[in-house]
Amino acid sequence: MAYNENLDERISQVVGKWKGIERKKMFGGVCYLLNGNMFCGVYQDYLILRLGDEAAAEALKVPSVQEFDITGRPMKGWVMVEGAAIEGSELEKWVIGARLFAETLPKK
Repeated sequence: MAYNENLDERISQVVGKWKGIERKKMFGGVCYLLNGNMFCGVYQDYLILRLGDEAAAEALKVPSVQEFDITGRPMKGWVMVEGAAIEGSELEKWVIGARLFAETLPKK
């Protein structure tokens, strides 16, 4: 299944005004990197986010959020978000949360 290009375009609009962002195609989707660290992207129709362990655990309480697991082994600190949770301004809130976590990581 191809990734949701509309969702990718919406993410691009959010991150396009930030410095140090790179876009890469990966795992059949697309990821955005800050200083070499992946922090968000699109997999199929899901927004994927690197939030860190604590924020990811909190995000999993939202019904439309699940662990980021495409191989049978969930990626620690990552989540997948779908549906109404990424409509309108909600998308920007999620992406900003992932960016804030990525800012704590060392540059690659």
